[in-house]
Amino acid sequence: MVDLEKAPPARSREGEPVPRADGEGCLVVAVRLPVRIVALVLVLPVRMAWDALVVAGRFLRDTVLRPVGRALAWLGRALFVWPLVGLWRYVVVPVAKGVGWLGKVLLVVPAVWVYRWVLTPVGRALAWCCAGVGAVLTALGRGLYAGLAWLARYLVVVPAGWLYAWVLTPIGHLLAWCGRGLARCGRGVLWCLGKAVTGIGAVLYWTLRILLVLPALAVWRWVLAPVGRALAVVGRELLDALGHAWRIAGHLSRAVGRALAALFRWTVAEPARWVYRSVLTPVGHAVRDTVLRPLAEAARAAGRAGRQALRSARLSVRQARADLRRTLFGEPERPPSVDRREPSGAKARTLGSSTTALTKD
Repeated sequence: MVDLEKAPPARSREGEPVPRADGEGCLVVAVRLPVRIVALVLVLPVRMAWDALVVAGRFLRDTVLRPVGRALAWLGRALFVWPLVGLWRYVVVPVAKGVGWLGKVLLVVPAVWVYRWVLTPVGRALAWCCAGVGAVLTALGRGLYAGLAWLARYLVVVPAGWLYAWVLTPIGHLLAWCGRGLARCGRGVLWCLGKAVTGIGAVLYWTLRILLVLPALAVWRWVLAPVGRALAVVGRELLDALGHAWRIAGHLSRAVGRALAALFRWTVAEPARWVYRSVLTPVGHAVRDTVLRPLAEAARAAGRAGRQALRSARLSVRQARADLRRTLFGEPERPPSVDRREPSGAKARTLGSSTTALTKD
């Protein structure tokens, strides 16, 4: 909220007022309140429109975009992911395994056999031959190196040492003495040039300082710095005013939204709920108890009667078909029935009595 009252000045431990660190004056404090009011008037419609767009966007996201996204995701899986997974699992992988097995049988195994039984013996034989040739070449190289080293020592090194000791060394000493003399002359010339350059640099320094640096420093100190401080204060106040206006507009927008929600609830939602509970629910129960349930019972009774009629018709048709078959083809022959339910003790007694009758006979 906007602070309409002036804040009391800060005081030290001794009770003396402490000057503000930002150097705000009475003009800044007097301008702050109108600026914040104007910013609030300008920002409030923007904040309310922003909050309305946020609410609409959330409603659209929850009711439209999220279900559509889920449907599109399922459709994408059904159209692309599952066919590709099936193709990979049931086509590509078996074909790759078959090709790998064929490659192993047709290429790897013969290549290993050729390497083990052909290339390895040939390579060992070539290595042995190369070792012998290398030993011969090494011996020849050592002899040639010894001869060339002796020739180089007595044809190059010894004459070069004599030339360095008796010719190049005296000439080098002479050139070094001449170079030291030239260096002394050069140092003198450089000292003179340095003094001249120092004097010219001092003149140019003071000229540039008086003509450029001091005026620029005065402009910076007495013009640009105060203007920059004023602009900084104005910009800070504008930003603070916009921040306060945005927060206050948020509170007002939230209050307006709550008022509209309460108005909608008490004008639409609560009457609709009361109508549903007090009118539609009893009417629906009465319709269910007086109309729908009797209709359902009548429909179930009609269904049971229809099923019984169909069962009786099927039995009648089956009986007529059996009578027609007996009329045309006669009674079918029936195999002699065997009483399989006679107990084992009675069967044993029957067998014993028949055996006794045969013995008597």
